[in-house]
Amino acid sequence: MNTSREMLHGVSVSIAGRSRLQVSSPTSIAPGAAVDATVTGARIERDTILVVRWFRSDGSEYLWHVSF
Repeated sequence: MNTSREMLHGVSVSIAGRSRLQVSSPTSIAPGAAVDATVTGARIERDTILVVRWFRSDGSEYLWHVSF
């Protein structure tokens, strides 16, 4: 969920590992909007990392890593 007060651009969601990702990811996310992502696989806690990437309005790039 975008908890900021600004529009986020260039949003992407990806995974590293053997799991599978289903995501409805728009390229821009308004304040208060969210992205739904489902990660499935056997033993995802062993080898899967979810990465969310976006750009703020000033052009700063952000990465959010989630290890299961």
